[in-house]
Amino acid sequence: APSGCPCVAGERLCSTEEAAAGSGTYTRHGFIFSSLAGCLERKNEDTELPVVSVVRDSESQLLPNVGAVVTCKVCSINSRFAKVHILYVGSTPLKSTFRGTIRREDIRATEKDKVEVYKSFRPSDIVLAKVISLGDAQSNYLLSTAENELGVVVARSEAGVQMVPISWCEMQCPRTHTKEFRKVARVQPQFLQT
Repeated sequence: APSGCPCVAGERLCSTEEAAAGSGTYTRHGFIFSSLAGCLERKNEDTELPVVSVVRDSESQLLPNVGAVVTCKVCSINSRFAKVHILYVGSTPLKSTFRGTIRREDIRATEKDKVEVYKSFRPSDIVLAKVISLGDAQSNYLLSTAENELGVVVARSEAGVQMVPISWCEMQCPRTHTKEFRKVARVQPQFLQT
């Protein structure tokens, strides 16, 4: 089968004389079989035989699409936006890093002109957001947290303790009882990435 072909688990791919077994495959009776459903990849490495491997479909082409709910980590903030790294699309972890931006006007649905980025997110916060437009050349996705379900799901206090949400705009450190402002997500249980 040529490279890029879909294959199912248990499918016979080729003989061990033609290729070496890579990830996602196993050998039996002189043949290489697929151990998972995915796309066949044949790579000519420095070995005498090409290496045959199978990559899961979801991993090979999973990209954040417009409308997808993503879990991301805040890297930096300024007065206009927060820069984030996208870690999950839905509940599937991404293999490569995608960058995203949450602009000040996309943080909340109401009173957009009163929003302050540093009162909504802090670096290293874990945030649930929705993709509102696809990236430019730098693969920078525009994200929004304007819905109630979206926003900060995990934040650590200055003391390094995971904080507890006490309202839609505040979290509290259980150790020091200090309150910090955040755009808090009203999390639905299926999105909790603990």
